[in-house]
Amino acid sequence: MTAPAHIAMFSIAAHGHVNPSLEVIRELVARGHRVTYAIPPLFADKVAETGAEPKLWNSTLPGPDDDPEAWGTTLLDNVEPFLADAMQALPQLIEAYEGDTPDLVLHDITAYPARVLAHRWGVPAISLSPNLVAWEGYEKEIAEPMWEEPKKTERGKAYYARFRSWLEENGVTLHPDDFAGRPDRSIVLIPKALQPNADRVDERVYSFVGACQGDRSAEGEWQRPAGAEKVVLVSLGSSFTKQPAFYRACVEAFAGLPGWHLVLQIGKHVDPAELGDVPPNVEVRSWVPQLAILKQADLFVTHAGAGGSQEGLATATPMIAVPQAVDQFGNADMLQALGVARHLPTQEATPEALRTAALALVDDPEVARRLKDVQAEMAKEGGTKRAADLIEAELPGHGR
Repeated sequence: MTAPAHIAMFSIAAHGHVNPSLEVIRELVARGHRVTYAIPPLFADKVAETGAEPKLWNSTLPGPDDDPEAWGTTLLDNVEPFLADAMQALPQLIEAYEGDTPDLVLHDITAYPARVLAHRWGVPAISLSPNLVAWEGYEKEIAEPMWEEPKKTERGKAYYARFRSWLEENGVTLHPDDFAGRPDRSIVLIPKALQPNADRVDERVYSFVGACQGDRSAEGEWQRPAGAEKVVLVSLGSSFTKQPAFYRACVEAFAGLPGWHLVLQIGKHVDPAELGDVPPNVEVRSWVPQLAILKQADLFVTHAGAGGSQEGLATATPMIAVPQAVDQFGNADMLQALGVARHLPTQEATPEALRTAALALVDDPEVARRLKDVQAEMAKEGGTKRAADLIEAELPGHGR
């Protein structure tokens, strides 16, 4: 029996970064630990539902309801806001935890202040990674080519100078790349099947526990319509959803297939009127209870975010992957390599291409067999309970 401890979790206000951690937090609370969760106010209620105590701070990052174009288009556009946000968040978090130092820090990969605070407090820090992690050789193969040009620019040099200076002010001697991308300890909240070069990942540092899914009934139920022979769910997640032309292509692709029912999640940035006339076998929603639908769906057209990808795998649903940003392109390739999906770039996702891929996937017994194999492997990874066990093993005085 592990003695109750104060565990502090840190994340940003983004569904793809908060949602994967929630069941782990709920389990730690159920085991008697006091868990605080540092999060912007937008996610306070969601965090409080787990039994954790929200510690609120104000973020400067674009929120989930903002236009995705707020993130810009270049690598520096994408990374600079995280550093700026971390620098302004740190004083808020120091104040929030004044006189309430935790025994252990858990943090999302984007929560830079958490690792700084763990260093200042002299307590262990564990990354909870909601997506792929670095393998041996990652820097040479991916990071260095990606950063080669930006690092030569004045803007790139200034970014690194700011990052180094901020770390040094807080007594952290790590290079910014290692600080952001090489945790001392990490629990990876994706199945190993979605990890590129999994055989080259250091499992002394990274432990794959797979999807940590809990009871989602609070999100609502979904009923398969009578007479629907095939159900297809289309969702580009919660951020990069401003794609009216793609949604129109989906309507054209599936509406005319006899016996098919299309559930189309369009997010908050598209007006249903932009889709034109929608036939009765197309259900248009701004948000859906995704897992409830996937348990009954025959096909999932997804942006291949880490959460959606593993829900597709966990429910053994064939997928058409139409990635939009960041890690989604790699996930799409991984799903295709597993033989359970087709990777279709957005610009190639015509009604004809979508229909052809769909019909090939849903009737292929080899795809169904591979999905069942991956589903069985994922079931062995341990999920929420194993994640909580591994966290408790890192508590001071516990010993591995």
